[in-house]
Amino acid sequence: MRYFAVLFLFLVTACTGEQQPQTELERWQATADRVTITRDKWGIPHVYGPTDADAVFGMMVAQGEDDFNRVEMNFLTAMGRVAEAGGEDKIYQDLRMRLFIDPEVMKAEYEASPDWLKALMNAWADGLNYFLHTHPDVKPKVLTRFEPWMALTFSEGSIGGDIERVNLRDLETFYAGAPTDMLAEAETAFLSEPGGSNGFAIAPTNSASGNALLLINPHTSFYFRAEMHVRSDEGLNAYGAVTWGQFFIYQGFNENAGWMHTSSGADTIDWYNETILRKPDGVYYQYGDEQLKLSESELTLAYKTEEGLKTRTVKVYHSHHGPIIAGEGNTWQSIRLMNEPRKALMQSYLRTKSTDYASYTESMRLHTNSSNNTVFADSSGNIAYFHGNHIPVRDTSFDWSRPVDGSNPATEWGRLHTVEETVGVLNPPTGWLQNTNNTPYSVIGEASPKAEDFPPYMATFPENYRGINAVRVLKDKADFSLESLVAAAYDPHLAAFDVLLPALYSAHEAFLSITSDDMDLREMSVDEPLALLREWDRKSSVDSTATTLAVYWGRELRRRAFSDTASVADYRARGITADAYVAEVAARDGVGALMVAILKLEEDFGSWQVPWGEVNRFQRLTGDIVQPFDDDVPSTPVGFASARWGSLAAYGQRTFNGTKRTYGTRGNSFVAVVEFGERLRALAVTAGGQSGDPQSPHFDDQIELYARGELRPVYFYPEDIAAVAEESYHPGAR
Repeated sequence: MRYFAVLFLFLVTACTGEQQPQTELERWQATADRVTITRDKWGIPHVYGPTDADAVFGMMVAQGEDDFNRVEMNFLTAMGRVAEAGGEDKIYQDLRMRLFIDPEVMKAEYEASPDWLKALMNAWADGLNYFLHTHPDVKPKVLTRFEPWMALTFSEGSIGGDIERVNLRDLETFYAGAPTDMLAEAETAFLSEPGGSNGFAIAPTNSASGNALLLINPHTSFYFRAEMHVRSDEGLNAYGAVTWGQFFIYQGFNENAGWMHTSSGADTIDWYNETILRKPDGVYYQYGDEQLKLSESELTLAYKTEEGLKTRTVKVYHSHHGPIIAGEGNTWQSIRLMNEPRKALMQSYLRTKSTDYASYTESMRLHTNSSNNTVFADSSGNIAYFHGNHIPVRDTSFDWSRPVDGSNPATEWGRLHTVEETVGVLNPPTGWLQNTNNTPYSVIGEASPKAEDFPPYMATFPENYRGINAVRVLKDKADFSLESLVAAAYDPHLAAFDVLLPALYSAHEAFLSITSDDMDLREMSVDEPLALLREWDRKSSVDSTATTLAVYWGRELRRRAFSDTASVADYRARGITADAYVAEVAARDGVGALMVAILKLEEDFGSWQVPWGEVNRFQRLTGDIVQPFDDDVPSTPVGFASARWGSLAAYGQRTFNGTKRTYGTRGNSFVAVVEFGERLRALAVTAGGQSGDPQSPHFDDQIELYARGELRPVYFYPEDIAAVAEESYHPGAR
């Protein structure tokens, strides 16, 4: 009888084709066999898999092929493990992340995720692990194996997430007693490039084709994101910029909808001053009539040394508002911000499958795209602006731009503002809308929503020179095409000098700018330089000597404005913007600053009349995350200027390691224009090239296009991709 039972079981197993459980490698290989990566003539990967999870697997293999270094470093940053690769001086960068990112919590979040999200995270880890298995020549710094839960540690995609708002100097001062560099804030204000991005949307009523158009123009450090196309048979068909290591298109489009994120001035983060009381059993803080005990825990941080890994343990504190991140005496400071990794990852992925305005709005109801505004367009002809996506309701009797009293229960957050309660615009009568990480109250020019209709914390960013420029190029233009939208996006007018140069002319007439520091320059004539500036059309270009002079003068103004902490404190106390303060300096010290600029140009280049393209260059020498630059090595002239002067085609540049020329490192990292219609059409360019490998032909093949502001066709449909395919293969075969 037992013989027949065993025989029956054997026959049933054979007939049903039941397989023995797959090994991990067999599972990887089976997925790889289902996935195809096709690279077009620019090396851009077009990834296809039957399921979304299959496509994610291929997506991660392609990213590993192009720049595994950046994939790994993004996740070392996200998990607070940079010091394991970079050494002890990264300890407090890691501590900042670890105050919010707890591996055990992330593992629990993974287990609580819906099955579809788990499948994507599993595929994400499988793809990266399979890449490492099939590329033994790639040597990770730290991460030799990826686990699915790790995807939750980097779930939103911004170049500087909310956690990075915690000041590292303050954190180290509090937890290690390290001295604070009082000039650091002033120096940062002087050197830093304005962050953020540009997004334009054009309605069908304002386009030549009768279709909606979208400009996607993130301003990040170069090479922070890659260009990709990922497609499945389950409705995924997204193209655009993906942040290295993530499995969703962060800024991009599908056949029916497009989304562009810009940095938001919505107040989504709050600092609380906690009143501290020390007791024998621990540290307490006042909350209403109660004294609550701060939670205490120990974080062990590993760091690299010549002898191998060492560790440091730090005792950290949390109030119910959040972790303690600064303080002295009996006043400590905690911070509260959005920390919803599972919902954030869901929203980041789900929006890539939006089919129209309604479905995109539903993804926004997850309220976890905390640091961004969104400019949107779809194939139904809708254009829209969404402001922020995680804005708590708060008592407006408090000044939320400053730390509030954590002992007062009235400072608690309420519910989140609904999408409908935030600043928003849908299908405006202007036929266009824009955002340049500026105030949302100029999103459609004069017809924009009004600040007085919203609480002050709803929007904190002022107008910027790019926003002024954007309204100027959009408001009087009709019949937009993709090509004329590109022209608008690259309009070379530098709006800052519309304000700064008249101040200089007035200063020269009154001779008000000669200070004691400039007395030795009193005899220098500035008549010829001033004549050049007066004749200038205030447009940047490779051949323009006036652009060079104006930019060098503007830099000297900023150095004078932000060279000490007193200056920074002064303009902030007076409630004026940094741009307005620089204009005051132009009126007061403009002539002296011009003299210094002239002398600097003569010292570095032998003349103050130097074409901008001779000074302003693009150079990519290595695949390093922090790039080296060399005046003696070939580079490419660029006509764009910094966003701080209002350049829409932002090109953040400065000198490095003793160079005389300035080299770009951030700004227009990716530019795309999209037309939605019966058949999608798009153009794009990526800074430098797709690959991070200097030996690849796609390491620098887009530099000339980029420098000219010339976009290439996007290959979106299978027949178009096939016509320009450079190679097509299964993951692991390359």
